[in-house]
Amino acid sequence: MSKSYTPYQNVDKIQLQKDIEAIKETIGTPSQEDFEHLLKLERWGRASTLLGLSLLTLASYLEMSSYALSGLEFWILMIMGGVFLGVGNVSRWANVAHPVLHGAYDKVPNIPHRYTKAGFAEGKRRILDWLDWIKPSAWVYEHNTMHHYHLGEDDDPDNVERNMTWLTTSKAPMWVRYLFVFVFAGIWKLTYYAPNTLRILENKERRKKGLEPINYYQVSPLKPHGYELWKHYILPYFLLKMVALPLLFYPFFGWTGVVNALIVVLIAEYVANIHSFLVIVPNHSAHDIYRFDEPHKSQGEFYLRQIMGSVNYNTGSDLIDFGHGWLNYQIEHHLFPNLPLSQYQKMQPIVKDICAKHNLEYRQESVFKRMSMTLDLMVGKSKLLRIKGI
Repeated sequence: MSKSYTPYQNVDKIQLQKDIEAIKETIGTPSQEDFEHLLKLERWGRASTLLGLSLLTLASYLEMSSYALSGLEFWILMIMGGVFLGVGNVSRWANVAHPVLHGAYDKVPNIPHRYTKAGFAEGKRRILDWLDWIKPSAWVYEHNTMHHYHLGEDDDPDNVERNMTWLTTSKAPMWVRYLFVFVFAGIWKLTYYAPNTLRILENKERRKKGLEPINYYQVSPLKPHGYELWKHYILPYFLLKMVALPLLFYPFFGWTGVVNALIVVLIAEYVANIHSFLVIVPNHSAHDIYRFDEPHKSQGEFYLRQIMGSVNYNTGSDLIDFGHGWLNYQIEHHLFPNLPLSQYQKMQPIVKDICAKHNLEYRQESVFKRMSMTLDLMVGKSKLLRIKGI
């Protein structure tokens, strides 16, 4: 028999706010220790990238040498190279760019400018800090503002149920729906995040000018919106990762090395998409997660929605958390999005106790179980919960 939790309307939101905000006094302010923790995660991500490139180089070298490399051995090296490159890609986004662009380390004394929200991935540093299909400034507005402060509402750009309405209300058979989701998961950063973050940022400017919002993607480079998409989102990443990087192997291994490098880069791209999709999408998407029809009316209600609209995955060691991109602390992150990653580990037992005090459900399960539940939502087998009478 499932446990009965306090109904949304009956939660003491004023006391909940006091309890949540008291957490910061318990864990303290961001420190050099928190920053050192970030640097460790950054080193792990870069080490994964370096290992991926090393395996690619080894595969190309052995293929061209007198060593009798079998086809199986060659592809094991190539695939593992792609996997490690993909993990490095996700780490750069989830473990570094995500918290830094929330300003999580801005209050650390003497923090280098490149690790602040204002300095990270700005200008030419985009190549060094976080080069992806996504333009950093666009993602900051889409994610930090529209997603975090409109969680579960129609204004939340990452509201999966709303975004998938076209599929769930279609006449497509269920196997076609699942096939679409599996294909989409492998290319979602290019096909969803790049154009969607641009659209959200563009609509911010259009609102200031009193213009109608853009409700669709322009992908043609001949259109103003499409031109911006190609110039500042698609081409920078494509030219560096899928043209320049493979060509670096030409002086050493000729065109064979270039082709090998391109194959590994494509494997890495697929791995990074699948990995990021797995740890990001299920955080707010399943039949036990709430969707809200109106904006929150108080800070206490805001905190309540972050708990009722989010789910954690398994947590534990830094290695486990690294593999999840620290998105396994989604409840804590949504309560305090601008705190260092290491503080979520300290905060988690306190948040659990607060949820128990207020008889609120604290959801935490395997990322794979949550992904299965999310797939059901995306294909129309389930729906988000709705709060009535608020």
